Amino acid sequence: MKPDPGIRRLVLGTLLAAYPGPVPPQWAVDLVGDGLAGHTLFGTNVHDPEQVAAATTALRAARSDVLIAIDEEGGDITRLAHATGSPYPGNAALGAIGDVALTRRVHEAIGAELATLGITVNLAPAVDVNSADENPVIGTRSFGHDPDRVAAHAAAAVAGLQHGGVAACAKHFPGHGATVADSHHELPTIDAPLTLLRQRDLPPFAAVVAADTRAVMTAHIRIPTLTGDGPATFSRAALVELLRHEYGFTGAVVTDALEMKGAASAAGGVGPAAVAALAAGADLLCIGARVDAGLVEQVANEIRTALTDGRLERARVEEAAGRTADLAAWTRTTGPADALPAQLGYAAARRAVRVEGTLTRLGRPLVVQLHANSTIAEARVPWGLGPHLADVEQLRVVATETDPVALCRVAGERTIVLVGRRLHLLPGAVDLVTALAAQHPVVVVEMGWPGPWRPPGVDAFVTTYGASHANGHAAAEVLGLTARPT
Repeated sequence: MKPDPGIRRLVLGTLLAAYPGPVPPQWAVDLVGDGLAGHTLFGTNVHDPEQVAAATTALRAARSDVLIAIDEEGGDITRLAHATGSPYPGNAALGAIGDVALTRRVHEAIGAELATLGITVNLAPAVDVNSADENPVIGTRSFGHDPDRVAAHAAAAVAGLQHGGVAACAKHFPGHGATVADSHHELPTIDAPLTLLRQRDLPPFAAVVAADTRAVMTAHIRIPTLTGDGPATFSRAALVELLRHEYGFTGAVVTDALEMKGAASAAGGVGPAAVAALAAGADLLCIGARVDAGLVEQVANEIRTALTDGRLERARVEEAAGRTADLAAWTRTTGPADALPAQLGYAAARRAVRVEGTLTRLGRPLVVQLHANSTIAEARVPWGLGPHLADVEQLRVVATETDPVALCRVAGERTIVLVGRRLHLLPGAVDLVTALAAQHPVVVVEMGWPGPWRPPGVDAFVTTYGASHANGHAAAEVLGLTARPT
């Protein structure tokens, strides 16, 4: 017996899929025509602006109100500029500057760029309060560790993106900033009372709701006092009682990628995770990055089965599809804002740089970049000072494999500028920097979340609050190592 086409269209209206490559395959276009809510673009879908615009045009030809989403946070999280690094600083840099008007302008510029390419939803901003210095997945994606500052910048970012012409999707509700595990790989737990969440993690979400964010993304994190044994993505107490009833959110609740271990493992697969999320109150289900036609049909079939076996009520799925349709309708009423100055991001990144110590004897140094693995959210995006250096030698090394004595010998009389990300968490980095500083002039450039650690004996500690192309140029400029400062 063939499935009811009306039910199929209803179910597809709750799903946000993805596809491989720069050109949407026919199955991805056909699913849009069949009612699929939309697709998310990842780095593998992006070659250049003209190609992205052609891809979004092809999807829109199948249905004019298709949702086309992307993770374009600025800073360390970029899809459009994955080959070079973002021309914008990320949230940590903007939070360090403390100028909410600048935060709005930067996000308006990002929004206008996306809208010009035919993208309608930005899965940003991250409004998590990064209260754990060892957080492996938020860090520089956060505006900071102060809830009031994060709330102010979160509201400005939402306003900027939506004035730029795309729907904002604030994330990761109810706050991923206190975790010390990565929900891409496991289900993190935050053991905190609700009173602490309301003081520390939730103020930015109240602020983005007040700023009329069109969407909020869930977190695959467990908070026993709120979500019980499962993640927030599967928690009606979090998504309905807290987000909707207490905070008054009326837009679309979007799940983080259901392929992530924090969701899929907790539910027993992507299909069951989709059912659990819908039952909890989610509206738009982000399947993930590794998606094909078979997986979409598998998830849709699981939801259809849940409608017949009692796990889901049709009214709940209709409500979810209706909110997703409302989001799509909103995106059709907006257009791209006027372009802002091309150098806006670079000027902003320069304002974020902080120097502790002195750079007076820097000269023409030896730049040493420490290898650091990227998170799944960041993906492999170029970072560092390399593209911005003029007549300066650079080495790339692994901290645990580097002999400080030998490195000092290579440097000779030159100061060593050691560049890293999350140095306080990078294996071998603390010992290497400490050993170098004990015998040689050293300047440290921290391009990740800086944490409390400061190496003893260094000439200077430079913090960029991010590793985007703009952050790298700003650091090189402050150090006097660029050919033509911007």
